[in-house]
Amino acid sequence: MKPTLLGCLVAATAVMSNAAAQERTPVQDARPLLIAAIEAPDGQSRGVLVGEIADAITQKFKGTSPIYIDVATERRYTQAGCSRLKVRFWQDGVQLPGAVSPRRQTIDFGINYCLDGMPPKSLS
Repeated sequence: MKPTLLGCLVAATAVMSNAAAQERTPVQDARPLLIAAIEAPDGQSRGVLVGEIADAITQKFKGTSPIYIDVATERRYTQAGCSRLKVRFWQDGVQLPGAVSPRRQTIDFGINYCLDGMPPKSLS
């Protein structure tokens, strides 16, 4: 591969990564993203954790990227405004105690959630 082509590919990748990060909603906790995913026609929302908690986690584990949050609707319940959501927090460059090298750390969990912040009355 020619050096100029490689340079163009690297620059394009950096621009795409920056654009993807800009599309994310800054949040101090995941709740606004849970609501956004429930309300979204495609059932998805994306954000980036900001504030004191995000700063403390990043400093503690020496993360090299922001803490990203991705929310996807797995199921919409019959109760209006209620869904089963898959929530993913992730960060690059995390150095866990005892780990040989930094890596991407991901935490996934599911939650039954309604627009009023409560769980659904029924899972049907």
